[in-house]
Amino acid sequence: MSLDVNAPSDAISASVPSGPVRAREGRLYTPGLALLNLGSYMAILTPVMLTLALKIQALVGEEEKAAAFGLVTAIGAIFAIICNPLAGRLSDRTSSRFGMRRPWILGGAIGGLLSLLLIATANSVWMVILGWCLVEIFINSAQAAGNATVADQVPVERRGVVSGLVGLGLPLALLLGSIVVNAFTADIPRFVVPGALFLIIAVFFIFVLRDRRLDKKDVPRFDVKEFLLSFVFNPRKHPDFGWVWLGRFAIMFGYSGVNTYLVYLLVDRFGLTDGEVTALVVLTNLASCVMTVLSSFVFGLLSDRLRNRRFFVAMGGVLVGVGLAIIAFAPNEAMVVVGSGVLGLGGGGFFSVDLALATEVLPRKEDTAKDLGVLAITNGLPQSLAPAIAPSILALGAVVAFNGYQLLYLIGAVIAALGAVFVYRVRGVR
Repeated sequence: MSLDVNAPSDAISASVPSGPVRAREGRLYTPGLALLNLGSYMAILTPVMLTLALKIQALVGEEEKAAAFGLVTAIGAIFAIICNPLAGRLSDRTSSRFGMRRPWILGGAIGGLLSLLLIATANSVWMVILGWCLVEIFINSAQAAGNATVADQVPVERRGVVSGLVGLGLPLALLLGSIVVNAFTADIPRFVVPGALFLIIAVFFIFVLRDRRLDKKDVPRFDVKEFLLSFVFNPRKHPDFGWVWLGRFAIMFGYSGVNTYLVYLLVDRFGLTDGEVTALVVLTNLASCVMTVLSSFVFGLLSDRLRNRRFFVAMGGVLVGVGLAIIAFAPNEAMVVVGSGVLGLGGGGFFSVDLALATEVLPRKEDTAKDLGVLAITNGLPQSLAPAIAPSILALGAVVAFNGYQLLYLIGAVIAALGAVFVYRVRGVR
């Protein structure tokens, strides 16, 4: 099945090439992709890390907030798990004059903005769930298509540098998102402004992207079997990809799964108000961002120079674990900021090289977006699993007279560190 998208203007379509990866990506491609990741992460992680938790707390109150937050993020993550590889599979088969990836990037940004507006105006948890599921569908689809352009456009020897610059988008997104939230008090601008910025960036990126075009006669068929295969790979035939997937899941479990409970940890540990929480989150994100910028540049550059991917990805996982442990046992707010800095150092090292490592162990080059979508399941699955087990961990903490949020962070630290061990099982790439 091919997706027949209406043709864009001649100015855009004339720049759309087809064929193999170039000797060098376009001049504006890397900053454009870095901005695209910044925008998409700001649109989806600002709610995950801050505004969604505050919205739910306002709707259900203190006693039910953790369970309701877990329900919303867990259901939304299921849609992220499905849509990322599926959108990648469809992107690999999209034949239009607009290109293979552009329709998904632009459509995802528009849909994401409208879905965030729905959440902002929601007056019940079920409306929030609907809006959040749509956010996961649209923005993950845009991310799947955007990240697939790395394998389309960038030669292998430059993917470490490109991956490092692209990886800066996540910490910068958290910082900018928290600044936006701190600048507004009403729900609508807190949710809509990050989504609007993402749309603006997406429009810029599709203009600078020299997207590949797929001839309709070369589009493989897409049936029920192909649909089901969108979500699987054979780890026995492709063990390196399997270990990368498992390592990434473990590290992301700590980095984005457990760390989504930061707002509730701060309120529970230090008794902060909403205003104090948002101000402290700005500081933690600033510390994380500074360290991530540093490690992203250094780790990405060294990874290309030394031709070694595994060490830097594994080191990132270890540092993520250390940062989570510091936050878990922080005696005061200042140590939370320190722990966030260490977390950012590890996250920067991980994200700067992770994408480069992944593109070198893909099972099938012709299914680039689909396989990167399968890998991107590790973005959504931890955000589904962590809320599913969090209530049990919080209850266990009460039974053993141990702070439940501390225990949750400690478990996340151990699992993130295990991710480093999994990465070192990769044999085909240094």
